[in-house]
Amino acid sequence: MNRLKGIIKKEFFHIFRDKRTLLILFGIPIVQIVLFGFAISTEIKQVKITVLDMAKDEHSQKITEKVLSTPYFVLDKYLNDTKEIDETFKEGKIKATLVFPPKFSEELERTNQANVQIIADASDPNTGTQIGSFLQLQVQEYLITNAFSKGGIKIPALINAEVEMRYNKELKSAYMFVPGLITIILMLVCTMMTSIAITREIETGTMEVLLASPMHPAIILLGKVLPYLLLSFANASLILGLGKFIFYVPIVGNPLLLAAEIGLYCLVVLALGIFISTVARTQQLALMISLFALFLPTMLLSGFIFPVENMPLPLQIISRIVPATYFNIIIKAIMLKGASFSIIWKETVILIGIFIVLMGVSTKRFKIRLE
Repeated sequence: MNRLKGIIKKEFFHIFRDKRTLLILFGIPIVQIVLFGFAISTEIKQVKITVLDMAKDEHSQKITEKVLSTPYFVLDKYLNDTKEIDETFKEGKIKATLVFPPKFSEELERTNQANVQIIADASDPNTGTQIGSFLQLQVQEYLITNAFSKGGIKIPALINAEVEMRYNKELKSAYMFVPGLITIILMLVCTMMTSIAITREIETGTMEVLLASPMHPAIILLGKVLPYLLLSFANASLILGLGKFIFYVPIVGNPLLLAAEIGLYCLVVLALGIFISTVARTQQLALMISLFALFLPTMLLSGFIFPVENMPLPLQIISRIVPATYFNIIIKAIMLKGASFSIIWKETVILIGIFIVLMGVSTKRFKIRLE
């Protein structure tokens, strides 16, 4: 334990005096321009929605058909009652629900007035607002093109479209950025710094000294990565605290489940850092791999800022192998929607699988013999 404490103490000294990570500030803008130019789109398209039609009459079905005839919306399924609305939102498959009350057509033809409810997921406020506006626009266009006769005169019917934003009623951008910042910072601290820390020992020749010591290679690796695991938890706790008490971002779900998922993600990105260190033999190469291959895809291709569905198909495929894609789903579902483990178990299993694969490959590639 004294040897392990010595390695950890030495690593903390290196963390606070290493200035090479400042190179990130010069590399990020160039890659951002490339990714923003090809991957990012703020347009709403192919958004999955559900429909709760309690009327099942002529006009409710025609409005539904008009909404689904556009390239903006795709029907996920029809709902049977209001209880299913929350469940479908928590599953993360849909972004909005269109609700028609009973006797919709009867009320519309009798008074030229009716109500439609639009429920949108505002955990991403910009997307939620756009989806709500697009749905409302489709309803209004139907009314303009289908005027109803009253006293021999055709006048447009009036439908009051009530838009309800779930999980972020005030449309605060902090609700989107706070969970995403945890993903970004954990990736920076764990992956990038871990890979640099191990390759620094290899590059300077001190790894040979450590391997020649009585310490087991596993103890050496543990001593190198444990400080970053502790710093990652500290950073995550700090962001959650700032989000909770300054930006008033709620933590609706189970805090223990949230802590466990953060711990799992830390292990995944630590394993990713160890894997990079087995590939890169210099700090500069490890930094470049971490920056170009991990950091920017984590920020731009994981759904942190922009919907994955809006990206070209090749980039959507790449996003499926980025661990942050699944962690973004998990942390938003727990923090903002109060989802239980039964909702996020698939993403959790995928992260566990990524961790096992990375550790297996890294262990096989890590050289415990002197060259």
